[in-house]
Amino acid sequence: MPTVEVTDLKDDDFLLDVREDDEWQAGHAAGALHIPISEFVARYGELTEAAPADGRVHVICRSGGRSAQVTMYLVQQGIDAVNVDGGMQVWAAAGRPVVDAKGEPGHVL
Repeated sequence: MPTVEVTDLKDDDFLLDVREDDEWQAGHAAGALHIPISEFVARYGELTEAAPADGRVHVICRSGGRSAQVTMYLVQQGIDAVNVDGGMQVWAAAGRPVVDAKGEPGHVL
């Protein structure tokens, strides 16, 4: 499973958040694309439209389990995807900004 540490991510890296709506609304990384894992296959086209053509997709969830599943699926589709180790819990613990649905400071559920 290709993985990356939160501390290795750059501010302009493409981030795909696969958590559910309530988790997203409570707090997420600004600029991330949100497609819940429960809707991922049906909304796959949104990812292919938004992702950089020759770039990497960094997949994140709360702790790394759901994002690992999506990462494996994307790799099978030939997409350069990596799982963000530790997910949003590590993101927040590392001091990375977390915003809620209104753009205000958020928290990780």
